[in-house]
Amino acid sequence: MPYYKDMKRQIRTPYFEIGTKNYIYGDKVLEYALAADAAAEKYDIDVLFITPAVEIRRIVENTKHLIVLAPYMDTLRPGRGMADILPEALKAAGAEGVVVNHCEKPMSVPQIKATIDRARELDMLVFACADTIAEAKAIAQLHPDILNPEPSELIGGTGNGVSDMSFVLESIREIKSIYPDILVEQAAGITNGQQVYDFIMAGSEAAGAASGIMNAADPIAMIDEMIAATRRAADDLKKKEGQEK
Repeated sequence: MPYYKDMKRQIRTPYFEIGTKNYIYGDKVLEYALAADAAAEKYDIDVLFITPAVEIRRIVENTKHLIVLAPYMDTLRPGRGMADILPEALKAAGAEGVVVNHCEKPMSVPQIKATIDRARELDMLVFACADTIAEAKAIAQLHPDILNPEPSELIGGTGNGVSDMSFVLESIREIKSIYPDILVEQAAGITNGQQVYDFIMAGSEAAGAASGIMNAADPIAMIDEMIAATRRAADDLKKKEGQEK
Protein backbone atom coordinates (compact mmCIF):
# COMPACT_ATOMS: atom_id res chain seq x y z
CA MET A 1 0.00 0.00 0.00
CA PRO A 2 1.48 3.43 -0.90
CA TYR A 3 2.55 5.73 1.91
CA TYR A 4 1.37 8.94 0.24
CA LYS A 5 1.07 11.94 2.54
CA ASP A 6 -1.04 14.87 1.40
CA MET A 7 1.10 17.51 3.05
CA LYS A 8 4.84 17.99 3.30
CA ARG A 9 6.21 17.26 6.76
CA GLN A 10 7.03 20.23 8.97
CA ILE A 11 10.47 19.60 10.48
CA ARG A 12 11.12 20.70 14.05
CA THR A 13 14.46 22.37 14.67
CA PRO A 14 17.09 21.65 15.64
CA TYR A 15 16.97 18.31 13.89
CA PHE A 16 19.59 15.68 13.13
CA GLU A 17 20.33 13.98 9.79
CA ILE A 18 21.89 10.58 9.14
CA GLY A 19 23.13 9.47 5.73
CA THR A 20 23.98 5.82 5.21
CA LYS A 21 25.24 6.28 1.63
CA ASN A 22 26.46 2.79 0.64
CA TYR A 23 28.56 2.15 3.73
CA ILE A 24 25.97 -0.41 4.81
CA TYR A 25 23.20 -2.37 3.13
CA GLY A 26 20.50 -4.95 3.81
CA ASP A 27 19.79 -5.84 7.44
CA LYS A 28 22.49 -3.49 8.71
CA VAL A 29 20.57 -0.50 7.33
CA LEU A 30 17.49 -1.57 9.28
CA GLU A 31 19.59 -2.07 12.42
CA TYR A 32 20.90 1.50 12.23
CA ALA A 33 17.47 2.87 11.33
CA LEU A 34 15.93 1.21 14.38
CA ALA A 35 18.66 2.72 16.57
CA ALA A 36 18.00 6.16 15.08
CA ASP A 37 14.26 5.69 15.54
CA ALA A 38 14.74 4.79 19.21
CA ALA A 39 16.98 7.82 19.77
CA ALA A 40 14.53 10.12 17.98
CA GLU A 41 11.84 9.00 20.43
CA LYS A 42 14.13 9.02 23.47
CA TYR A 43 15.34 12.58 22.90
CA ASP A 44 12.21 13.91 21.13
CA ILE A 45 14.24 15.10 18.14
CA ASP A 46 13.27 14.96 14.47
CA VAL A 47 15.71 12.71 12.62
CA LEU A 48 16.14 12.65 8.86
CA PHE A 49 17.35 9.29 7.55
CA ILE A 50 18.79 9.29 4.02
CA THR A 51 19.23 5.83 2.56
CA PRO A 52 19.37 4.14 -0.86
CA ALA A 53 16.07 3.75 -2.68
CA VAL A 54 16.09 -0.04 -2.32
CA GLU A 55 15.98 0.29 1.49
CA ILE A 56 13.29 2.97 1.83
CA ARG A 57 10.12 0.88 2.10
CA ARG A 58 11.51 -1.48 4.74
CA ILE A 59 12.77 1.44 6.83
CA VAL A 60 9.43 3.21 6.65
CA GLU A 61 7.49 0.06 7.50
CA ASN A 62 9.60 -0.67 10.58
CA THR A 63 10.12 2.77 12.15
CA LYS A 64 7.79 5.37 13.61
CA HIS A 65 9.74 8.59 14.05
CA LEU A 66 12.18 8.90 11.15
CA ILE A 67 11.74 11.26 8.21
CA VAL A 68 13.08 9.12 5.38
CA LEU A 69 14.63 10.77 2.33
CA ALA A 70 15.86 9.33 -0.94
CA PRO A 71 19.44 10.22 -1.98
CA TYR A 72 18.46 11.06 -5.57
CA MET A 73 15.64 10.87 -8.09
CA ASP A 74 15.18 11.39 -11.80
CA THR A 75 12.51 13.68 -13.22
CA LEU A 76 10.70 11.29 -15.56
CA ARG A 77 6.99 10.52 -15.24
CA PRO A 78 5.29 7.11 -15.00
CA GLY A 79 5.83 5.15 -18.19
CA ARG A 80 9.02 4.40 -20.05
CA GLY A 81 12.42 4.83 -18.40
CA MET A 82 14.22 1.59 -17.62
CA ALA A 83 16.45 1.93 -14.52
CA ASP A 84 15.53 5.56 -13.84
CA ILE A 85 14.33 6.43 -10.33
CA LEU A 86 10.70 7.52 -10.55
CA PRO A 87 9.62 10.24 -8.07
CA GLU A 88 6.15 8.75 -7.65
CA ALA A 89 7.69 5.37 -6.80
CA LEU A 90 9.86 6.91 -4.10
CA LYS A 91 6.91 8.61 -2.53
CA ALA A 92 4.80 5.45 -2.74
CA ALA A 93 7.61 3.60 -0.93
CA GLY A 94 7.42 6.14 1.89
CA ALA A 95 10.12 8.68 1.09
CA GLU A 96 9.15 12.12 2.34
CA GLY A 97 11.85 13.95 0.45
CA VAL A 98 14.90 13.79 -1.76
CA VAL A 99 18.51 14.96 -1.76
CA VAL A 100 19.73 17.05 -4.67
CA ASN A 101 23.29 17.90 -5.74
CA HIS A 102 25.30 15.93 -3.20
CA CYS A 103 28.97 16.13 -4.16
CA GLU A 104 28.96 12.37 -4.77
CA LYS A 105 26.00 12.80 -7.15
CA PRO A 106 26.44 16.32 -8.54
CA MET A 107 23.77 17.95 -10.67
CA SER A 108 23.65 20.93 -13.01
CA VAL A 109 21.52 23.91 -12.04
CA PRO A 110 18.84 22.95 -14.63
CA GLN A 111 18.78 19.42 -13.17
CA ILE A 112 18.46 20.79 -9.66
CA LYS A 113 15.57 23.04 -10.68
CA ALA A 114 13.79 20.22 -12.54
CA THR A 115 14.14 17.91 -9.54
CA ILE A 116 12.88 20.56 -7.12
CA ASP A 117 9.90 21.20 -9.41
CA ARG A 118 9.03 17.48 -9.49
CA ALA A 119 9.42 17.23 -5.72
CA ARG A 120 7.04 20.14 -5.26
CA GLU A 121 4.44 18.41 -7.44
CA LEU A 122 4.47 15.54 -4.95
CA ASP A 123 4.80 17.62 -1.76
CA MET A 124 8.22 16.12 -1.08
CA LEU A 125 10.93 17.82 0.96
CA VAL A 126 14.02 18.98 -0.91
CA PHE A 127 17.38 18.61 0.83
CA ALA A 128 19.95 20.47 -1.29
CA CYS A 129 23.72 20.35 -0.96
CA ALA A 130 26.26 22.96 -2.02
CA ASP A 131 30.04 22.84 -2.19
CA THR A 132 30.69 26.56 -1.75
CA ILE A 133 28.88 29.61 -0.43
CA ALA A 134 28.52 30.89 -3.99
CA GLU A 135 26.84 27.65 -5.02
CA ALA A 136 24.66 27.73 -1.90
CA LYS A 137 23.46 31.23 -2.84
CA ALA A 138 22.63 30.08 -6.38
CA ILE A 139 20.69 27.04 -5.15
CA ALA A 140 18.94 29.10 -2.47
CA GLN A 141 17.28 31.06 -5.29
CA LEU A 142 15.43 27.82 -6.14
CA HIS A 143 14.03 27.73 -2.56
CA PRO A 144 14.75 24.18 -1.34
CA ASP A 145 13.44 23.27 2.11
CA ILE A 146 16.93 22.52 3.44
CA LEU A 147 20.37 23.66 2.32
CA ASN A 148 23.51 21.89 3.46
CA PRO A 149 26.62 23.86 2.48
CA GLU A 150 29.61 21.54 2.88
CA PRO A 151 33.02 21.78 1.23
CA SER A 152 33.55 18.53 -0.68
CA GLU A 153 37.09 18.10 0.66
CA LEU A 154 35.64 17.58 4.15
CA ILE A 155 33.13 14.90 3.16
CA GLY A 156 33.48 11.15 3.36
CA GLY A 157 35.82 10.62 6.27
CA THR A 158 38.74 12.41 4.61
CA GLY A 159 40.21 13.40 7.94
CA ASN A 160 40.39 17.04 6.86
CA GLY A 161 38.32 18.24 9.79
CA VAL A 162 35.00 20.09 9.85
CA SER A 163 33.77 23.36 8.38
CA ASP A 164 35.27 26.32 10.21
CA MET A 165 32.93 28.64 12.05
CA SER A 166 33.51 31.54 9.66
CA PHE A 167 32.20 29.36 6.81
CA VAL A 168 29.27 28.23 8.95
CA LEU A 169 28.26 31.75 9.95
CA GLU A 170 28.68 33.22 6.48
CA SER A 171 26.71 30.42 4.81
CA ILE A 172 23.82 30.85 7.26
CA ARG A 173 23.78 34.62 6.75
CA GLU A 174 23.90 34.43 2.95
CA ILE A 175 21.24 31.72 2.62
CA LYS A 176 18.87 33.39 5.09
CA SER A 177 19.24 36.71 3.24
CA ILE A 178 17.65 35.04 0.22
CA TYR A 179 14.93 32.96 1.90
CA PRO A 180 14.76 33.11 5.71
CA ASP A 181 12.65 29.94 5.87
CA ILE A 182 15.31 27.68 4.28
CA LEU A 183 16.67 25.40 7.01
CA VAL A 184 20.47 25.50 7.06
CA GLU A 185 22.35 22.37 8.12
CA GLN A 186 26.03 21.70 8.71
CA ALA A 187 27.33 18.17 8.25
CA ALA A 188 30.78 18.18 6.63
CA GLY A 189 33.31 16.16 8.61
CA ILE A 190 31.28 15.77 11.82
CA THR A 191 32.57 12.85 13.90
CA ASN A 192 31.23 13.41 17.43
CA GLY A 193 28.40 14.85 19.46
CA GLN A 194 30.31 17.93 20.61
CA GLN A 195 30.66 19.10 17.01
CA VAL A 196 26.92 18.60 16.54
CA TYR A 197 26.27 20.73 19.62
CA ASP A 198 28.73 23.45 18.59
CA PHE A 199 27.31 23.87 15.08
CA ILE A 200 23.73 24.13 16.33
CA MET A 201 24.68 26.60 19.06
CA ALA A 202 26.46 28.68 16.39
CA GLY A 203 23.18 29.09 14.51
CA SER A 204 22.74 26.02 12.32
CA GLU A 205 19.26 24.57 12.47
CA ALA A 206 20.62 21.05 12.16
CA ALA A 207 23.70 18.89 11.98
CA GLY A 208 24.25 15.60 10.25
CA ALA A 209 26.71 12.80 9.65
CA ALA A 210 27.38 9.88 7.34
CA SER A 211 30.97 8.62 7.55
CA GLY A 212 31.25 10.04 11.08
CA ILE A 213 28.68 7.45 12.13
CA MET A 214 29.33 4.67 9.65
CA ASN A 215 33.09 4.59 10.35
CA ALA A 216 32.78 5.04 14.12
CA ALA A 217 34.08 2.30 16.41
CA ASP A 218 30.49 1.85 17.64
CA PRO A 219 28.04 3.32 15.10
CA ILE A 220 24.97 2.59 17.24
CA ALA A 221 26.48 4.42 20.21
CA MET A 222 27.49 7.31 17.93
CA ILE A 223 23.91 7.65 16.63
CA ASP A 224 22.73 8.02 20.23
CA GLU A 225 25.56 10.44 21.09
CA MET A 226 24.86 12.76 18.17
CA ILE A 227 21.09 12.84 18.64
CA ALA A 228 21.59 13.39 22.38
CA ALA A 229 23.83 16.35 21.52
CA THR A 230 21.05 17.76 19.33
CA ARG A 231 18.68 17.52 22.30
CA ARG A 232 21.23 19.22 24.56
CA ALA A 233 21.63 22.05 22.06
CA ALA A 234 17.85 22.43 21.74
CA ASP A 235 17.51 22.71 25.52
CA ASP A 236 20.38 25.18 25.85
CA LEU A 237 18.99 27.35 23.05
CA LYS A 238 15.68 27.55 24.94
CA LYS A 239 17.51 28.57 28.10
CA LYS A 240 19.47 31.20 26.18
CA GLU A 241 16.27 32.61 24.66
CA GLY A 242 14.70 32.77 28.10
CA GLN A 243 17.67 34.65 29.53
CA GLU A 244 17.61 37.20 26.71
CA LYS A 245 13.93 38.08 27.25
